[in-house]
Amino acid sequence: MKGHQVTIKDIAKILHISPSTVSRALKDHPDINPQTKKNVQDLAKKLNYKPNLVALSLLQQESKIIGVIIPEIIHYFFSTVISGIEKVANEAGYHIIIAQSNESYYKEVENVQALLSSNIDGFIISMAKTTMQFDHFKNIEEIGVPMVFFDRSCDVVNADRVIVDDFDGAYKATKHLIDNGCKNIIHLAGPLNLDIGKKRKEGYLAALNESNLPIHDYSIQICDTKEQALQLIPELLRRHPLIDGIFAVNDLTAVGAIKAIKSIHKDVPNDILVVGFENSFISQISEPELTTIDQKGFEMGQNAARLLLKRIHSNENYGPVTTILNTELVQRKSSMKN
Repeated sequence: MKGHQVTIKDIAKILHISPSTVSRALKDHPDINPQTKKNVQDLAKKLNYKPNLVALSLLQQESKIIGVIIPEIIHYFFSTVISGIEKVANEAGYHIIIAQSNESYYKEVENVQALLSSNIDGFIISMAKTTMQFDHFKNIEEIGVPMVFFDRSCDVVNADRVIVDDFDGAYKATKHLIDNGCKNIIHLAGPLNLDIGKKRKEGYLAALNESNLPIHDYSIQICDTKEQALQLIPELLRRHPLIDGIFAVNDLTAVGAIKAIKSIHKDVPNDILVVGFENSFISQISEPELTTIDQKGFEMGQNAARLLLKRIHSNENYGPVTTILNTELVQRKSSMKN
């Protein structure tokens, strides 16, 4: 490996064991087989392996703590995911530390560094929508700390992930609008650098194409917050008065769209039908109540925690595992004409 800084991942690959096993063997962890420890330590010496500064902070034994990084703690979906994670983790004798990125790449990097310094046993992460560089995730992988992504995943690192079938959920939402008479449906989309943004857009387009409905230059609008919807929708509807359906990437954006529609004296659902994505608490108290796609947040959190705990306790070097959860259309008044 001339010219290459040897990492835990390299040692794991050569010995056909997991990076987390290598990490624990180098720490002389009591749970690791003595022969495995010897093999790891001998190879590390032979390859002149030197732990980086972050890895040096991990020389303590298992902490029974999981680090959870989310974009926004006030978001209903993420709070339900946390509940699912905490239930499974607590039952297994683990506790969680929660950090939020506030959708900031820089804050996300700081969170990773802080949690690594806290000697956590693994990460559960939903990536910030502004993250375009991934060295902080690659560093976690190289150190050998297990991590699981949920909802928003990073494809450039080998990590487990739990997602919903975003394509199918978006297809169901759009097809529901079509089946209820909509002919000119717009999509308020999330950032297209994220898989959830791309897949939900693709599901929306697939439903339109299947029904031979037109796709206009205004059909897809990057708009994923309530504030953006309040600003965008009134002018968009004035310019394109034939719009009769809106599929929003999340519930808050959908609720913002409903409020904006009302502000120009149009009615939901008699003039325009609206569907969201999440099945959040706000979908049940909006006026009218919001039709939405159930994103299974609690179930997602449980699955993410189980995947992480299995990875933490396994000595095998198995490949990344992806769990895909099915979505469900929850019909309410915002998509049913009186």
